Amino acid sequence: MIKIDFLSMPGCSHCAHAKQVLDKVTPDYSDLEFVVHDVTKEPELAGQYMLMSAPGIVINGELVFTGGIEEAKLREYLDNIRS
Repeated sequence: MIKIDFLSMPGCSHCAHAKQVLDKVTPDYSDLEFVVHDVTKEPELAGQYMLMSAPGIVINGELVFTGGIEEAKLREYLDNIRS
């Protein structure tokens, strides 16, 4: 099981783009759980992961990407977890 916690903020254009990438990638990984968190409502998550720039992409408990994401890099990371 791969768990992605997506730490976002309302009105964040980088968050909107990252969400589109995650929405596109998620169906290709049947063992992936994807949860969206609004850090303005859950500020403890931003503190827990020391998030300085939204969005934050936490994969299996580790902050892996911040400030945006590229589809190819996300797929590469997810594929490496599986191997």
